[in-house]
Amino acid sequence: MEFPIIHTSIWDGVIAVPLIVIMTQFFKLFPIPRHYFPTIAAIFGYTISIFYSHRYNIWAGIIMGGFYSGAAIGLYSSLKTSWYAFRKEKRES
Repeated sequence: MEFPIIHTSIWDGVIAVPLIVIMTQFFKLFPIPRHYFPTIAAIFGYTISIFYSHRYNIWAGIIMGGFYSGAAIGLYSSLKTSWYAFRKEKRES
């Protein structure tokens, strides 16, 4: 079995990852326990990657779906941490 050739584009970092974060945040309107949100982001990442971005290559879709969802989870986590640090610094000054 050969490794898939994966072509990335601007779609990967600028559109797909923020879209996954926004769609995951939409689910916070429902009474879902917080520990399920990384799983929801992973489902969105794999779905977008397999059925839209890399629909003609299942292995590329699986690999990039993991990257999409991991990047979305990391983006949300870093933004949340930065926001809390900013608010704490603002209160102290």
